[in-house]
Amino acid sequence: MIELIQAKEPFRFYTRLHLSEMTGLKAATLSQLLEIIKQVPDACIYHHTHKFLQQHQYISPEPPNDFAYWITEILGEADLGEQLASIDIMQFSEISALRSKIAEIIENYLAANKISYMRFAKEGEEFHFMKTISFIIPTAYEVHNLAEFSEALKKITIDSIYFHIFEARLRLGKQTNDFSFWLETSLGDKALGDQIASLDPYTRTLEDLRETIIETVNKRINL
Repeated sequence: MIELIQAKEPFRFYTRLHLSEMTGLKAATLSQLLEIIKQVPDACIYHHTHKFLQQHQYISPEPPNDFAYWITEILGEADLGEQLASIDIMQFSEISALRSKIAEIIENYLAANKISYMRFAKEGEEFHFMKTISFIIPTAYEVHNLAEFSEALKKITIDSIYFHIFEARLRLGKQTNDFSFWLETSLGDKALGDQIASLDPYTRTLEDLRETIIETVNKRINL
């Protein structure tokens, strides 16, 4: 094992609890869906994109977002559903930008397919908008070097992994995650931070992501 560098600032692992809440808004057509997407709070867009991934955290590669699923399965607009499902969520560090991209795709599709205005969801199959309310909770794990970091990664829940990898990018507004940010700024290990930041979390299960990060860190300290 190489000599371990002590971090300037320790890393505290957090986890979060999510509560889903109905907004009372629903859409039966593409045009209705589009108008509501433009108006709902960011928590709604988050719920129907990132939250969908979390609920299906053991599936890899990732399933489509809620919008793509409803448009394909309920309205039968497979081409549009495919376009929305192909959005690389990893490229967006702001929900507002993701919202704009989703709206742009739907608007362009409607402009080119006027008949799609006439497609209605059956009663009971409308798209119901929900939002996510989050509660952030500190865990008992605080680490000061890579060895402690690796050990803590084995013990924390997958909810904590999700918080520090997925939600961090939206919280920091950067193309990175909490782990990489700490490795670079507190341990001065930009190379390792970049390695972890380069992992695509949307094509892995959370357990696979955990194991990959642990393996990457252990290689760094020759474990």
